[in-house]
Formats: sequence, structure tokens, C-alpha cells
Amino acid sequence: MKYQNIKVERTARYILLGEVTKKTKNIWICLHGYGQLASYFGKRFKFMEDEETAIIIPEGLSRFYLNDKFERIGASWITKEMKAEEAEDYINYLNVLLLQLTSEVSLDNIKINVLGFSQGCTTACRWLNQTTFNAANLVLWAGFFGNGIEDIIKPERLTSTNSYYVYGSSDFYFINHPEMKEKMLANLIEKISPDIIEFDGDHVIHPTVLKELMAKIAKL
Repeated sequence: MKYQNIKVERTARYILLGEVTKKTKNIWICLHGYGQLASYFGKRFKFMEDEETAIIIPEGLSRFYLNDKFERIGASWITKEMKAEEAEDYINYLNVLLLQLTSEVSLDNIKINVLGFSQGCTTACRWLNQTTFNAANLVLWAGFFGNGIEDIIKPERLTSTNSYYVYGSSDFYFINHPEMKEKMLANLIEKISPDIIEFDGDHVIHPTVLKELMAKIAKL
């Protein structure tokens, strides 16, 4: 038996907080983690919505049941199966989504910002590695880069980007892989020089830390 691939059309969904208009100065694309849905993830960013800011929360193309009762549903961006093809699919999806939502405005005076949480971090980096725009700000929240960030994005793609890496001190990924923490942080500092933000917490987006970070970015 031999696998063969075909291209098919998919229906993707997303949440848009605010509107993209001629008054828009900032667009945030926020990418959820493994097993989350856009509706659940997007609630964290509602406070950022205003007349000058639009927040786009895309949802991963693959959905699945999270328990054996077939009640809770989550989404995923990628697995190790057909990894390259899945990455190509979501990169195309994110490109089309951004192009569609900004088709009636000029991006010359709009900052495009990207935030990824957990699995959304590698999604963000693979996407930015192939985009035509440069992100003004990139927030990598609780991402895990076992092979080094240069494995998924060329560091020079982020030369003009303000980068941040945020993680909880009791994040279970670091607890389960203690040898990786210092190695990974050293790699991030060497390759993209992000602001490192550690907070007291687990593998979550801490609301207070998020608000403080967004207030800091808004002043740049």
C-alpha cells in the first residue's frame, strides 16, 4: 500500500473581536494551544478590543473529542503525521484569513502582532517564517522548542520584531523535562533575544500577566 495526497477545500472558522476598519492601528492574531477551541481561547483577549484594535482568533483545522464521553471538543494545529502538509495547510489558511480581513484597508499604518500559546507558538513561528509581512510584536507563551527555535523559523525573520517569551514557573512541560528549560531559554536568548517573563503559575495564560504585557507593548 502507498499513501497518495490530494488537495481539497476546507471550511475553517475563527473569531474576530472588534472590526478591521480605517481606524484600526493594531491587529493581533492569537493562536490557541492543543485541545482548545477559538471560543474558549478568545475570552482571554476580550479586554484588548477597542476602536483601534482588532483581535483575530483562528481555530485549528483538526478537531477531536477530548474525553471518552464525546462531550468536550478541542482542536489541533498539527501532529507528527503528515507534518509538513499540515503545516502548509495552516500557513495557507492563516494567509488567506489575514488577507481577507484586511482587504479593504491599507496595512501601511497597521501593526500586525502575533501571540501563540503552547502549540500555537510553533504554529506562529512556522507561519511568520513564510509571511510577506514582519510582525511588530511576537509573544510566545509557554511554547516548547525542543530542537531550538531555528528549527522552525529563521532568526533573521524576527530582526525587526519585538519578541517575548512567557512561561509559568510550575509549567508541567518544564517540570517533566527539567533538563530542557535552561537549554531552551539559552537558545531563545541567543537566536531571537526575547524579553523573558516568568510568572508564578502553570501552563496557562495568566490574565494579570497578559494585561501587564499588553500595556507594556502598547507603550512602544
